[in-house]
Amino acid sequence: MSVRTTETTVTFKHPFALPSFDGPQPAGTYRLVMDEEEILGLSFLAFRRTATMLHIPAISISGHPNQVFPVNSAELTAALEADARA
Repeated sequence: MSVRTTETTVTFKHPFALPSFDGPQPAGTYRLVMDEEEILGLSFLAFRRTATMLHIPAISISGHPNQVFPVNSAELTAALEADARA
């Protein structure tokens, strides 16, 4: 079974909160890492997401220890949509 990891960034224009965190996080650009595994037995190549991890603090914040938190993809999407509407 093949596993792939994709790294990207997400940007929040306003402070945000997710259930995975103890409190709200400041606005900024955050590193997002997604792990996916290949779905076997199909006639085409397809992957299923197995983990989504957000790196805290924001990329622009230095001097704080980097922590990685597993996050729910749907909750992250909802937080990004709420941030865009604010």
